Amino acid sequence: MKTHVSHLLLELEQQTKLLIERAEYLLTLPLNTLLERPAHNRWNALECIEHLNWYGNFYLPEISKRIAASPFPPATIFSAGMLGNYFVKSMQPREGTKKMKTLKDMNPIHARLGKVTIEQFIAQQHEMLTLLNRAQKVDLNRTKTSISITKLVTLKLGDTFRFVIMHNQRHMEQALATLPAGMGIVKNISV
Repeated sequence: MKTHVSHLLLELEQQTKLLIERAEYLLTLPLNTLLERPAHNRWNALECIEHLNWYGNFYLPEISKRIAASPFPPATIFSAGMLGNYFVKSMQPREGTKKMKTLKDMNPIHARLGKVTIEQFIAQQHEMLTLLNRAQKVDLNRTKTSISITKLVTLKLGDTFRFVIMHNQRHMEQALATLPAGMGIVKNISV
């Protein structure tokens, strides 16, 4: 995938703003609805969001640090890497998406959660918008970030943004799907 950096950053910004809107909607729902589990060992809406918060706790500081340290001036075109594309495609929320096993230390099932979980997610998404803005000043191809499962593998900054935001979209859809019929909103997120 090749695209203009300005187009990519704008699209990622729009997707992040939509995530904020959906999280704000979740805040309006009763706590017992957010804690309702669709099945015995499946996450409720708050657990879906808490999972994203835990990933945000790694990726937001990592992205910020790499942007601040990048010596590479901005490029006009972003070319996705092979590994980055693989990670992004594996996260795409779509009908019939296969379930993925979550790492044990990133599984929030049965955690004691409240609406502060959603408030933290919204704050993280505002931080993501700030990082997307800062990223305009560096090369999204040559600036690299570590990934959460190992520091031995790095991704292009542009791919890291794409992956994290796609991961957020996937689990936001999962959170919305836990809501009782009639309480959900249109779940399709453009990707």
